[in-house]
Amino acid sequence: MNAGDRDRNPEGRAQNQRPRDRYGRPLPHGVAGVPRVPDDATFTPQEGLREAQRLLDTNYAFHAHEVLEAVWKDAPEGERELWRGLAQVAVGLTHAQRGNPQGAARLLRRGADRVAAYGINAPHGVDAVGVAAHGRAMAERLDTDPAAEVDPAALRLALPGGVG
Repeated sequence: MNAGDRDRNPEGRAQNQRPRDRYGRPLPHGVAGVPRVPDDATFTPQEGLREAQRLLDTNYAFHAHEVLEAVWKDAPEGERELWRGLAQVAVGLTHAQRGNPQGAARLLRRGADRVAAYGINAPHGVDAVGVAAHGRAMAERLDTDPAAEVDPAALRLALPGGVG
């Protein structure tokens, strides 16, 4: 494939437009994939938490990662690492779903460390302590059992009553 064959956005930047499966893996052009989060999507923190949790609850960790990444891109400086960490935990779950336990464990820990830094006072009702504990526990589980099943719905992003 040469550079002229690549999918491009209206500004001419490379942008993969291939359909994707539920784990975010590209499928061949013309194959039906699952609905994607648009590249230009924007979410308020509350909208992002609700949508990402809905996606996790239905086993779409990759798509939850895309939602959290969209919030991260628009977050104020003091919250960027929180959203980056949440996105990394979600994509860590994606790597586990794809059969990459080492990459999953690394991303789960990296995300957990970022989120944990916000502690019990994380903004927007984010359960930073719970997310960090979940990410670390899942990483440890994958270290000891690389074939361990992951359940994205077990991850709770917000404290009860935390998202309005």
